[in-house]
Amino acid sequence: MALVFDIETVGESWDALDKTTQHNLSWYLRESSKNQEEYEYEMKELKEGMGLSPLTGFIVAIGVYDSEREKGAVYFSAPGATIEASEENSIKYEVMDEKEMLEQFWKVAAVCAEFVSFNGRSFDAPFLAIRSMVHNVVPTKDLLSNRYLSMQRGATHIDLMDQLTFYGAARFRKSLHLFCRALGIQSPKASGTTGDDVATLYKEKKYLDIARYNAGDLFATAALYKRWVSLR
Repeated sequence: MALVFDIETVGESWDALDKTTQHNLSWYLRESSKNQEEYEYEMKELKEGMGLSPLTGFIVAIGVYDSEREKGAVYFSAPGATIEASEENSIKYEVMDEKEMLEQFWKVAAVCAEFVSFNGRSFDAPFLAIRSMVHNVVPTKDLLSNRYLSMQRGATHIDLMDQLTFYGAARFRKSLHLFCRALGIQSPKASGTTGDDVATLYKEKKYLDIARYNAGDLFATAALYKRWVSLR
């Protein structure tokens, strides 16, 4: 079975960081910015991008999807909320904290040999690895053994961004949404929600909306994977 996986992340609050960490993250902006306006813009981008690093962000949803059986699950964080486990469109939704999400993901991963993602080698897999270290959770599979499929050992990780851009050789703008649009696949972004909205949804306690958005990414990635396989 090919296990499609995807994560959603949120950053820590800038104001909650200690002064040393704030300085470490931002000292160069004052020197590299041409003027005050550019500096303020770059600082805004930095604060809004805290969720892009596992050192300043954390996982709020992990989705897994069996592309053969067409069944999956989304484990998601919902602090302060009571949300019962449910199932919708062949996806089970279950609330967990970050450590529990990671433990469950690696438990599922242990029985899989092939993994599928979109930009997973650059983002999802390293994020999972580092956040697992934070919680002393031991990964059951190596999702980063080698970028090239023919040289991977153990588990096979098919990053569709790598495959569809020929390991970065293609210079055109690429995203899951753009590939889905071109190939006639339903994009999770078509509803108007994007990864940039996850932090806002989390702050507004719209946890199930984040989980459903994650499920949309799973469906789109699985459909893209099937198209890729059919043309190999």
